[in-house]
Amino acid sequence: MSLGQNSEKVAFLEPEYERTSYTQPVLGFILLGLMVVFGIYLDGLKTSLPVYLIAGVYLGYVLTRARFGFAGGIKRIYMRGEGSLTKALIILILVTAFVTMGLQWKAAADGLLPAYLAGDGEAFIPGTTNVYFTNIATVIGGFIFGMGMMLAGACGSGTLADFGEGAGRAMIAFVFFVLGTAPGHYLRQVVDGTAIGQIGVRLHFPQVMGYFGAFALTAALLGVLYWITVKYENMRKAEGTYMDPKGDYEDFEKPLDQSKKTTFFSQQTYHKLFIERWGFKLGALALAMGAIFVLVTTDKNWGASTAVLTLNVWFFDLLGFDFNPDYFGSHLAKVEAGLLSDAGTIRNLGLFFGCTISFLLAKRFKFDFNFNKKDAAYFALGGLMLGFGARFGLGCNLGAMYAAISSFSFSGWVFLLAMTLGGIAGMKLFAGKVCILPHRIGKK
Repeated sequence: MSLGQNSEKVAFLEPEYERTSYTQPVLGFILLGLMVVFGIYLDGLKTSLPVYLIAGVYLGYVLTRARFGFAGGIKRIYMRGEGSLTKALIILILVTAFVTMGLQWKAAADGLLPAYLAGDGEAFIPGTTNVYFTNIATVIGGFIFGMGMMLAGACGSGTLADFGEGAGRAMIAFVFFVLGTAPGHYLRQVVDGTAIGQIGVRLHFPQVMGYFGAFALTAALLGVLYWITVKYENMRKAEGTYMDPKGDYEDFEKPLDQSKKTTFFSQQTYHKLFIERWGFKLGALALAMGAIFVLVTTDKNWGASTAVLTLNVWFFDLLGFDFNPDYFGSHLAKVEAGLLSDAGTIRNLGLFFGCTISFLLAKRFKFDFNFNKKDAAYFALGGLMLGFGARFGLGCNLGAMYAAISSFSFSGWVFLLAMTLGGIAGMKLFAGKVCILPHRIGKK
């Protein structure tokens, strides 16, 4: 059948996604059921753990359903000339910051302090654990992380998500992501203890200009980023290197023809509910809901790399390696309690399986090892840089950038700038050398 005969059928009858193939959806629903069983088991260990699992599965599903990635905010606009994902990321941060403003305002009115000012064991203003001390390590860590996410093909959460989708690239990158976390964590603490490492600032904007002022400043800066994005798009349009924002959609994930009458229990309904790709803006709003859910239920922001470091400590502890408690004490305590008692690990597991469920329900899950040995080496290097950069900079795109900015921390903006520069440098240095980094489209 040619592409022009019946777009509705073609969208659903790609060879790997035939109407009669129900194996993947059945596996997807079985896996979803197993997540429910796992949640019941976790509830027996600690009543709060199922909340982390629910959040992880939800966030993973959304990331995959919308093909949403934080690294793409830089890579997509540079490679394709269109900033649809960049704009969606700006919306994500703005919406999250607005709700965070209300939560922090209420907590401050009740007498709570930011986490870095509160005493041990005391309640603190939600989200302020991401108000980091900003120093040279923030800049270096952000730059290394930005370069690494271009070589790995995704950021921290994106690598975990792609792993859950069956990408062999991400499997390699994730292993080395784990390996890179401990050295980065150790060296960050060493640097913080040096004279140059103590040059910096920890700034929570509301402590200087109040919560409304902090939100207004954040909104203004995000507005500037939006304006820069539009200006860059216009420049690429003038060059003739601007690409259709939906030009990379595959036929089977596009909307079906809705002009004909259908029943609820139909292929069209299933396609709408589980296969049709969500736009980036819808994905941003859905992710904001998930991130806010995490903040409201835990008083902490969504993050990923801290739990990956715990996984590193757990693995090497099994092999008999000794970790200095002065540097890894909190992670050793988590390992002693058991990985399944660690909330961050449970959320990352949920995210992984949420991505797998999304792909299975969409009939598109497959293992992808379409790369050569040289590419694999670059993926490994990218993973190492992700892990090292994330912990040296005190977070990945989630904790050090998204959560920090939406919680009104100065550190988030510094990390964003350093990470962006690192990402651009990575694309320029490695363009054409690794399969996931083609040369930028040239002028017409």
